[in-house]
Amino acid sequence: MIYGVDVGGSKIEIAVFDEKLQRIESWRVATPKHSYEAFLAQIITLVQQADDKYGCKGQVGIGMPGIVNAQQRVLSANVPCANGKEVKADLVAQLERPIAVENDCRCFALSEASLGAGKQYQKVFGAIIGTGAGGGFCIDGALYKSAQGIAGEYGHHPLSAVLQQKYHLPILACGCGLQGCLERYVAGPGLAGLYQHFTTQTLTSEQVITAMRAGESEARHAFNCYMDLLGSAFANLIKAYDPEVIVLGGGMSLIDELVETLPKAIEPHVFSAVSVPDIVRAKHGDASGALGAALLGSKVHA
Repeated sequence: MIYGVDVGGSKIEIAVFDEKLQRIESWRVATPKHSYEAFLAQIITLVQQADDKYGCKGQVGIGMPGIVNAQQRVLSANVPCANGKEVKADLVAQLERPIAVENDCRCFALSEASLGAGKQYQKVFGAIIGTGAGGGFCIDGALYKSAQGIAGEYGHHPLSAVLQQKYHLPILACGCGLQGCLERYVAGPGLAGLYQHFTTQTLTSEQVITAMRAGESEARHAFNCYMDLLGSAFANLIKAYDPEVIVLGGGMSLIDELVETLPKAIEPHVFSAVSVPDIVRAKHGDASGALGAALLGSKVHA
């Protein structure tokens, strides 16, 4: 059996797959964020539960937020207890088997490039627009591996100075330690933040969309600003990776207006001779993270 473990800031899900990567079942538990020992124990318990249930020592792939640097140490704003830790080495020692550990957004990209909406393309960028903003690049169904594991972190490109001045936006601190990262503006909570900036009123991003659909001009202005920023962000990744398709995942990708207007929002920010690549929604949705982790786990052997 193959286990895909999808670690998030609030939950850890384990999905069990057969050798053909057909999903059999899954279950989830809360993520311990402040105790590293409890965090490791939670993952180990999930894997051992699956081993006991299926009577085998399954192959394991793990996707988690943050990056794993060249020294195999984790940097994760969403799971702070793992910062600076060698998560892979510690789990290998306790689970007594080889495992794969990768960024969750890159697991999403791998899943969609290999078995999802990007399967028919050679060069696929998978972009998450949810609680955070990150992604991964795949070539011929394989994950592009950069020197320090940071390729695809489009959410930590800096806010355009042109757009900052156009909308008189504040420079916001990011959880990664930098200032003005695009993630603060284009991830899910970013739309709510823009609405508050323009109106001083507090709504959730979902409520802003509802207000826009009801015809509220302030909500429409906040959404137009959001799309201008997102278009700039995606133009940067197009100039960096030149993908044939961008596959969208995360909660914001479920907004029809976002998917429909994104190509036009990108155009002003790329060279005039450059065509915007195809932009599609993910095929596997929330299940892509675990499937991508399982794909990586399936390739790890003792």
